[in-house]
Amino acid sequence: MSLWKASFVVPYFVAEAFSEALETTFTPEPLSVMTSEANDGVAHLMKTASDWNEVEAHGTWRVEALYAEEPEAETLRALLSPLEKETGEAISEFTIEPVPEIDWVARSLEGLDPVRAGRFFVYGSHDADKVPAGVIPLLVDAGQAFGTGHHETTTGCLEFISEIVRPGVRINALDVGTGTGVLAIAIAKLARCNVLASDIDPVAVRVTVENAHENGVAPFLRAVTAKGFSHPLLRVRAPYDLIVANILARPLVSLAPAFRAHLKPGGTLILSGLLQDQEAMVTSALRAKGLFLRARKPMGDWVTLRIDG
Repeated sequence: MSLWKASFVVPYFVAEAFSEALETTFTPEPLSVMTSEANDGVAHLMKTASDWNEVEAHGTWRVEALYAEEPEAETLRALLSPLEKETGEAISEFTIEPVPEIDWVARSLEGLDPVRAGRFFVYGSHDADKVPAGVIPLLVDAGQAFGTGHHETTTGCLEFISEIVRPGVRINALDVGTGTGVLAIAIAKLARCNVLASDIDPVAVRVTVENAHENGVAPFLRAVTAKGFSHPLLRVRAPYDLIVANILARPLVSLAPAFRAHLKPGGTLILSGLLQDQEAMVTSALRAKGLFLRARKPMGDWVTLRIDG
């Protein structure tokens, strides 16, 4: 999957405002937005939200946004221009460039230890001799898609699946943003039922199919390339008893109406990929569609939600 990066530099005290402007825009919609110190400068004190606490702000900061497709420079400049006028601070060093296609996921996850999540034991092929008795093994090697069980969001989803899905009880399940397919494979192994998986990235779909074969559940799993619920098969298979989506906070918000439309009455959503300070935004959007928080699993800065219809 080719990625594109938009980057620019602004003074520290307006970096957050410019970052939020990109984060809250859906056209083009960023995959992520980051800020980092660009250059040291003359320090000055800035008040935080707490009146008794002050921090030093230094120089300029770089704001970077990642996109799945090349954004138009004119569109981004038009988006940022009103904020430049409002703050009186102009952006500099504005660039849009492709991100080198390096398999960072595989490189960063090589050699990681196995993970226990509920009834599941997630491991790489190099740890095949470490699988204990009495677990449901999930073989997932580090590769070109997200989701090996090592991230808190994947672990939280697996723990909820372990609690909710009853062994051998067939359900109609969907995994949106499947990544490596680990969540869909977990459901298929536990319930021995057909599971539909989707991802915006065709590489992830290919990896999911390969992992389903490796885990012996290929007959139960179908994977398709789709953004959200755009693929007709997702609509044909609805309504679902269980939908899992380990993506990002803003896509979860935008998909709230689709979750409601495709979930059975009394069905369950397992949602993750959001930081704890984004939880209220996500649950508010779901509550407006009649979907309510049942349980949560905070892990580090992240949180996984169980939502009931």
